[in-house]
Order: sequence, then C-alpha cells, then structure tokens
Amino acid sequence: MSFDLRSDYKPQGDQAQAIEKLTRSIRMGNRHQTLLGVTGSGKTFTAANIIQNLDRPTLIMSHNKTLAAQLYSEFKQFFPNNAVEYFVSYFDYYQPEAYIPRSDTYIEKDSSINEEIERLRLSTTSSLLTRRDVIVISSVSCIYGLASPEDFQQMVLTLKRGERITREEVLKRIVEMLYERNEIEFARGKFRVRGDVVEIFPAQNDEEAVRVEFFGDEIDRMSLFDPLSGRSRGDLTHLTLFPAKQFVTPKDKMQVAMRSIRDEMVERVAFFEANGKYLEAQRLKMRTEYDLEMMQEMGYCNGIENYSRHLTGRDAGSRPYTLMDFLPQDTLLMVDESHATLPQVGGMYAGDRARKMTLVEYGFRLPSALDNRPLNFGEFIQMTGQGLYISATPAEMEIRNSWVGNTDFKLPGEFANAMPLSSIKANAAHEKLDTSTPGTPLIVEQIIRPTGLLDPRIMIRPLKGQIDETIELCRKRVEMGERVLITTLTKRTAEDLTDYLKDIGLKVRYLHSDIDTIERVEILRSLRAGEFDILVGINLLREGLDLPEVSLVCVLDADKEGFLRSRTSLIQTAGRAARHVNGEVVLFADKITGSIRDLLDVTEDRRRRQMEHNREHGITPHSVKRPVQESLRVILEGDNDDSARVQEQPLDVATLIRELEAEMKESSKKLEYERAALLRDQIMELKGGGAITAAMSSRQKTKEKPTKAKRGWKR
Repeated sequence: MSFDLRSDYKPQGDQAQAIEKLTRSIRMGNRHQTLLGVTGSGKTFTAANIIQNLDRPTLIMSHNKTLAAQLYSEFKQFFPNNAVEYFVSYFDYYQPEAYIPRSDTYIEKDSSINEEIERLRLSTTSSLLTRRDVIVISSVSCIYGLASPEDFQQMVLTLKRGERITREEVLKRIVEMLYERNEIEFARGKFRVRGDVVEIFPAQNDEEAVRVEFFGDEIDRMSLFDPLSGRSRGDLTHLTLFPAKQFVTPKDKMQVAMRSIRDEMVERVAFFEANGKYLEAQRLKMRTEYDLEMMQEMGYCNGIENYSRHLTGRDAGSRPYTLMDFLPQDTLLMVDESHATLPQVGGMYAGDRARKMTLVEYGFRLPSALDNRPLNFGEFIQMTGQGLYISATPAEMEIRNSWVGNTDFKLPGEFANAMPLSSIKANAAHEKLDTSTPGTPLIVEQIIRPTGLLDPRIMIRPLKGQIDETIELCRKRVEMGERVLITTLTKRTAEDLTDYLKDIGLKVRYLHSDIDTIERVEILRSLRAGEFDILVGINLLREGLDLPEVSLVCVLDADKEGFLRSRTSLIQTAGRAARHVNGEVVLFADKITGSIRDLLDVTEDRRRRQMEHNREHGITPHSVKRPVQESLRVILEGDNDDSARVQEQPLDVATLIRELEAEMKESSKKLEYERAALLRDQIMELKGGGAITAAMSSRQKTKEKPTKAKRGWKR
C-alpha cells in the first residue's frame, strides 16, 4: 500500500514551502537535509506530508521513549491505514550487569519487561518483513543488538489450509520459535492443545489468536478467534507465524554456537589459570557451563544476548545485527530533535564497552560479550541512507552535512568561522552530495506558525538588581494570570531564590534533577493549572516542554557563556515563551556574548519575517490552547473521614497487589508511563513491608484515574 495521510488540516504558514523543498532535495538524491523549525510550527505535520510524497519506508528517531510515544500517537492518527510501529527499549526498569572491583561488588542484571512494548517491537520486525508502508518510531534502542534478520525469517512458520503436515511437526516448530505451552493461562507467546486442535496466541498480536484444526495429517481449517470469549472472527486460508522472541536461533545454528562458546570458555579459562587468576577461571567456567545447559534444554538462557556473536556466526569485533538490518535499503531516516538525538547515538558505545570490559577482565563474561553492543556512530551513519534532521537548533553535524550551496540559508554565527565553505564542500564530496545546483535547499527554515504567533521579544537588563527586577516582572505577569519561568545556573541558587520568592508572598516552586521524574511531571502540570505561578529551574529548555500559559522567561546571569548559556540553550529556552501571544524573554547580562548576539539576530530576523507574513495574509496571532492533563498525584491529603473508613475495612493485601499489577499492565499497554511508574512504586511498597499503611495509601492513590500523560517517566 501507499502511504495515505489523513488529516483535516492543510499545510499552513511555512509548511508548504518546507514540504516542497525537502521533498525535492531528497528526490535529487541528497543524503543529508535539515528542517530548522521553530517551536510550534508544526514540524510533525510537515514530516508526515514528506513521507506521503516520497512513499518510502521511514525510521523516525527520538532521544527519549516518552516523546517517541507522542510521535507514535500522532503518526497513527495521520496514517491509520498504514503500519505505524513503535520500537523502544522494552524495559520498564533496567539495572545492567556490572562489577565494581574496588569494593568487590557484583551487581546482577535486574529488569522489568513491559510486555506491551515487547509486543510492539515484535510487531515492528514482523511488519518490516512483510510490507513496505511502514513508519517506525524509535528511540536509540534501534542501534542495540537483535537476532540476525536471516535467522528471524528462517524461523517464521507458514501454514496453509489443506497442507499435509502433522500436528506434532507444528508443535515442534512453534516450540523452537520459543512459544510456551500453557493450558490454563492463554496469553501472548503461548499455545495450548486440545486433541486435534492447536490454539496459538501470536506474540505480535494482542487481540486475536489462531485456531488450527487437523484431520489426520492435514490442516483441515484455520481461523481467528477472540481469546477471551472463544468466538470465531473468520477463517484463514494461510497463516504466517513469527517467533515469540526477537533473539531466536535455528536449532542447527544453536548447536554450532554452543560448541563455539565452549571452545572460547576453555581458551579463556586456560588464560586465567596461566596468569594465576584461579578465582576468575572458576567463576567463568561455572557461569558459562550453566548457561550452556540452559540453552541445551530450554533453547534460551538469562543474558543470552551476551553470546550473540556466536549465535549469529559473526566474526570477533564485527558490528551486531540491529533493527537497522531489518529496514529496506531505501528507508528514509528522520531524526527528531536531532541536536539531542545524534549525540545520544554517539554516546552509547563507549559507556557500554567500559562496563563490559570490567566484567570480562574479572571472569564474569567471555570476551565475546563485548560484541553484544550498540552501534558506534560511524557504523550508524554507514547503515543509514538519506536523512532528514529536524530541530529548532541543529548542531554542527547537521549544519556541516546539509549546508551545501544553499543560498537561502544564512550560516549561524557560531559556525561561520569554524566551517569554511571549502571544508564543507570537501565533506559534501566525501558524502557524495549534490552540489552542482546552486540554491539546493538542503537546509529549510520553517518559522511561520499556523497560529500566527511571533517569536518572543528579547529584552536585555543589567545584572545589578536582577533579583529585584525579576520580582517586579513576575508580579506584573501574575496579575495578568500568566506564568513565568526563571532559569538559574546552580541548584543551590534555584532553591534559595524559590525560598526568597515564597517569603515575599509569590507562589513559586523549583525544578531540577534531584526531583524524581513523576514529581517533575506533577510540578509542570500544577504550573499549567495555576496552582502556582512561577517555576525556577536550571535547565528548562528540555525538548517537549510544552507550557502554553508561560508568557515570560527570565534568564539570570545570561552572559556566563557555557553549556547552560550557549546559543542552542538560549534559543531553546526562549522557545518556551513562544506559545503565548505576550511571550517575552528577559536576559540579565552586562555584556553581549556571542550566544546572546546570535539569539538577538535570529529572533529579530524571525519576528520581522513573521510580522510581514501576518500583515500580508491578515493573520491575527493567538495563543496556543491546550487542556491541562489530570493530576498524576491523586493522594487525598487531609481526607480524614475517608481514611477512617478505609481503616475500618479488613485489608486483603494480596488481592490489592493483584489489582494494582493489573492496573499497571493496563497503563503500560496504553503507554501511560507515569501512571504505570506510580502503580509500580505502590506495589513495591506493599511487597516490601508496612503493608497496612501502604495498602491504605494505595487505595487512596488509585481512586482517581488520571488521563493519558503526554511526557515524563522514562527508565
């Protein structure tokens, strides 16, 4: 199928020209292009139109799984008839295996797998193997190891009605595909047998199971049915069944891999003994032999991914198979918030290797475990084809690769001297980019918002008296019913300033990294709801921070050049006031740094062009309107009557835990990560002690069910 974009909206503002230019650039064969879109300009809708125009499989990367969930929801609405898939880490909680030599502390791998995300990952690989109209929304999880696509495809089972095959052969195949037999709890990845009828619950499905009926050695009938009611939903003429796990290996390869693992173990044990490291030798031998026994009997073991090099038959040091290997060659890469996502991709490899080197050195893992790793940045770039980078503040990598012969785009001041045109053209030649056509739009700006809103005004105020000036500005905004963000340079300053503002009667809170994630989401919700008016923080430029009620951003010590006051940080911070018609940014500074000058130049140019567009088309700017999500914190403080009523009732803690676990799984299935995290914490409290108190608290917390949260919790 072709991509079928469904939307009640038409491209507005700068969207039409951005769609046309970027579509043309990609069709010309240019490898890198950048969409420089300001906050609130509708970059997602632009990307959706480009996908429809090009009609190619697309991988969209985001730097965190919650923002990826937002994109997944939006693209599902844009393309309801196509395969929009969600591929992120399936761990709700993950503690990697590690060893700390200084204290002789071994930390065992501990994780909690989200079954719904695991299903979505399996659905992703299944779609990529069977169709082309696929959009994959992914985090950096896509650069981590998976099974070989060839092995995965080899394990696929295809059945046809009327085919001559015995029931025993089918059962043997689905067991090899890591399906588990369970006659009582029929769930994803399981099967059950009733005489000549085999019922299978496909691992990538959550609504329909398959019933296969045999007549002797022949498949007599196949049908879909509702696993809850058992009612048939229609007959099938053929069935394609995918493995229940993404790490699967054919039996013949498994035997070869086990011999290879044993050979490596013998060699490594001999190395340790030759160097007098008998403890490490014994440790490695016991662990590896146990894992081999599990693989022999079960076809699987805990930590089997550490043997991936042997299982896939790769050479030592070679890159792992990843989701990128499942993608068609003409897949288009789109990197959302590229200035944050690309550095994250580049940072995964070194940290993973440092941790595993210690495990290998002290005999906890074989050296081949080092080949179970994420792609390094060079491998990632080599495996991707044409790419579109999307950001309001593209970084050097995007600018360097995209700014080629583009006369429509003014090179930002911070790159003008560091990136002479000759070096950029040389890089373009290396990347085989098209530089023959002057004006090729490899960097496209999208600065006109559909709402007609202008970039916020920028004001410079002296450092002396910045606190008193900030207080006066805050009072004026509070009187108008608007919200304020204040950014500082340190946690201590944020906390002290918050205390000071509270003492003079302002409703204020602070936000920084010491506050847990759920609490951060609650603070932002409370700000929008008007429970307080001023939020003080250190780094409020987080991508996805959507606060339409904020009309003023005060940046203290704005002339202290550095990470928190760089060009990217200042532009992103200023964007937090871009959703309000009265948006304004006040910088407290005694000197104009290069970053401040860039912010002033960029803002002045954008405001001029936005005002010209509004005058030409008779547009009156209006603020963004968006409902406030319901509170995640539903503890009914001070409700003494209700507490007494709960205390009077007998408590069945085990039943309550089961109810909370069911609610947690349901929340995870709906991608409501914040609520799932809250419920998980309550379950841990109930299991860990203080059960009566925890049970009362849990019942109070779960009385009110919050609506689907938009961002926040991530493990």
